[in-house]
Amino acid sequence: MPDESARAARLLEARAQAVELFTEVSARELITPGKRERIVSDEIRDLAHELFGTTRYWHKRIVRCGPNTLKPYADNPPDRVIGADDIAFVDFGPIFDQWEADFGRTYVLGADPARLRLRDALPALFAEGKRYFDSHPELTAADMHAEMERLARDSGWELGSWHAGHLVGEFPHERLEDALVHSYITPGNDLPLRRRDRSGRLCHWILEIHLIDRDGGFGGFHEDLLDL
Repeated sequence: MPDESARAARLLEARAQAVELFTEVSARELITPGKRERIVSDEIRDLAHELFGTTRYWHKRIVRCGPNTLKPYADNPPDRVIGADDIAFVDFGPIFDQWEADFGRTYVLGADPARLRLRDALPALFAEGKRYFDSHPELTAADMHAEMERLARDSGWELGSWHAGHLVGEFPHERLEDALVHSYITPGNDLPLRRRDRSGRLCHWILEIHLIDRDGGFGGFHEDLLDL
């Protein structure tokens, strides 16, 4: 049986490094008007290597701004230039010493109140989702998704993805095709979030919130560890 306390500690260490990376992204003002999304992505990649020696990511690196923030993960919209009064989000999945981190944050350039409201709503909804998870020990993935959908709707937003999170762990975590739905917080997954995987390891989860404002033509993103 795996040492679960050690596994949890390593995931928390990976998260702490992701937090440090994103703190440096803000401190170095890497997300600025006039830059293309691809340039910012490459700069963050280089910063992760500078700080931690990171060379691998377990999913594609995402920097999106403007109308591209409406697009779901699977899309690959054309590279855009960040505007002076824009909204942008970053979604990176760096691997730190064989352990996956997954972290996403939203940035507003300028003072547009609608964009600022969305940016500020994201961490608040994450906190509400975490409280719901903590207070419902028998929670299923489908139940968790339904709650995040309700929270988004009650706040005047819409979820922009078919899921609201996924498994995270050692690289690579289980992604077998016949178990794909059970790796996500999605309506089709009726398994409890608090369970063990096929290898007997405790499942650990990322909560992923993609909010969109279709009328406004923009969205935002927030992603972090849910259960630790």
